[in-house]
Amino acid sequence: MVGGSADQPGAGQNREKLHFVIVGGSLGGLATGLALKALGHDTTILERNPKPLLQDQGAGIVAGGDTLDLLNRYNRCDRPFAVNSYARQYLDRDGNIVHKEEMVQRMTSWDLTYYLMRANYDGVKSPYCEVPDNTVPEPGSAVHIHDRNVTDIRKEPKDSGEDGVRVFWKSSQGDEGSIFADIVVGADGPSSTIRKLVQPKVERKYAGYCALRGTLKEDEASEETRKTCCERFTFFHGPGVQILTYLIPGKDGTVEPGKRLINFVYYTNFPEGSEELEEIMTDCEGRRRTITMPPGMTDPNAWEKQRKLARERLPPQFAEIVCGTKRPFVQAVTDVLSPEHEYWGGKVILIGDALAGFRPHTVASTSQAAFDAMIFADYIDGKVSREEWKKQTLGFARYIQKRGVDMGEHSQHMDLPLADHIHDRNVASTPREEEVYPDWATAF
Repeated sequence: MVGGSADQPGAGQNREKLHFVIVGGSLGGLATGLALKALGHDTTILERNPKPLLQDQGAGIVAGGDTLDLLNRYNRCDRPFAVNSYARQYLDRDGNIVHKEEMVQRMTSWDLTYYLMRANYDGVKSPYCEVPDNTVPEPGSAVHIHDRNVTDIRKEPKDSGEDGVRVFWKSSQGDEGSIFADIVVGADGPSSTIRKLVQPKVERKYAGYCALRGTLKEDEASEETRKTCCERFTFFHGPGVQILTYLIPGKDGTVEPGKRLINFVYYTNFPEGSEELEEIMTDCEGRRRTITMPPGMTDPNAWEKQRKLARERLPPQFAEIVCGTKRPFVQAVTDVLSPEHEYWGGKVILIGDALAGFRPHTVASTSQAAFDAMIFADYIDGKVSREEWKKQTLGFARYIQKRGVDMGEHSQHMDLPLADHIHDRNVASTPREEEVYPDWATAF
């Protein structure tokens, strides 16, 4: 990568300790906090959730190369953080394996990743891992504050005459306040408040289908389903339907065989405005959820209809997993892409889903957040030029966002042969370092 130079402000030439305010305390915000803390900068994470810890999202993560790289760099907890999958395979409607490729991939869970990051960032204790000793030489301060819903940002000069940013927040109890930052990082997801403040015309749009999600304990599955699905990344495609499963760590992050979880993602079409969409997105208390139906809140009657459809549409192994899950949840699949990732002369930065919301077919959202965090830290440290930072970050965001849209359209709205879906999946597995971004993806 190209090194920084003196005519590129912000590229690490000024070695003073900076204060970064990171908006969003999920994986992207924590990744950024870990990377900047290791450089010796001070970081404050503002998380809008009123509780001090984010709750188990019940989601599996395909740990791509950048996710693994981030954990290898900054995770000092001595425990395994992933389950291996040794093959990628496809089933027909009767549950027979019709295509198989040997391939090692690492699978983890949202909750294990979150608690590993919290242990390393601000020393949060949990059953998932021991808090490591602070062995980072002269690390920056790491502060995580919950119940801080950011409402505005404004430029504010520092004593040195340079501009900083004042971040205004409001709590769920009605308290209001602000905090000063040298640089603000928007890591607050695809519905990002920071993005709305700097790019108000960018909209997050529904793609016409949802991901039904959940898990089944490995030892609760039948022998046939375990034989087919365990330690294998398994897919099925049908008209308007795609489902996949893989193993992830179980309770408290255990990777012990039998105690792991079979995680599924089941894409099915719910046209916008349809009764089916309203039904699946209205929770058991009658509240219409906009984007996500949390685990445990799905209406039992709505889910029973999906169980019945699963038995009619899916191979028996997949139907068993879907019907056996006890805490299903639903995510409306959406698209969002910001045209830029830095604003106000580099004082406001967008990373991860706040910059580009990838459709989950790409299995790249966590990797995007990890990569964005690491290359931003390298830019701040002077290891990467501004031009290279922008080309790599924007290229990844724009190119993979489009890939996800294409994969979703192929899967959900086109009647294609299985070979085309296999090709899409293989292309999506290209290591980021081997991607060749077209000119439109890297222009700025």
